[in-house]
Amino acid sequence: MQIETQGSVDPLVTGIRDRWDGQGLPGEPWAFMAICSVGRLNQFVKKALDSELKEHGLSRTGYFLLTTLALTTNGRARLSTLGRILIMHPTTVKLTVDQLEAAGLVERTPHPRDRRATLVAITEEGTRRAGAVNESLEAPDGALAALGGLHEGLFEALQPARLAIGDLEL
Repeated sequence: MQIETQGSVDPLVTGIRDRWDGQGLPGEPWAFMAICSVGRLNQFVKKALDSELKEHGLSRTGYFLLTTLALTTNGRARLSTLGRILIMHPTTVKLTVDQLEAAGLVERTPHPRDRRATLVAITEEGTRRAGAVNESLEAPDGALAALGGLHEGLFEALQPARLAIGDLEL
């Protein structure tokens, strides 16, 4: 089976299904093809995202952290909470916050009730910068323009697999 995309044959499918049985591989090729498909898509999206983020002076982790803070009720969260939500090592969260703080995009404040905890709050400039990235990712001439508005459909297609493998809705 060849799957055509915009008039060309999908390079992931070419040869895999045709050769799977011929090479004596047991089982079906779908697990391999799904993993390769997600991996390849991940690489292309990361490349496009990094290109867009460079224009805004942000790293991928910085963008994720800023957008996560912007989505909180009061624009702030504990360092430990950010690490858990973003599935990031505490050291990575701390280093990213250091960079964002130096750029004036976040501020650290002591937790009002827990002396051991530090809160990170997004600044107005941090909210503006995260918003600018979000708008550019949706732009018809942006780095992800090739997705042609497939963002919502892509999320909806991947969500059941993500949840089935153990990710949790936040």
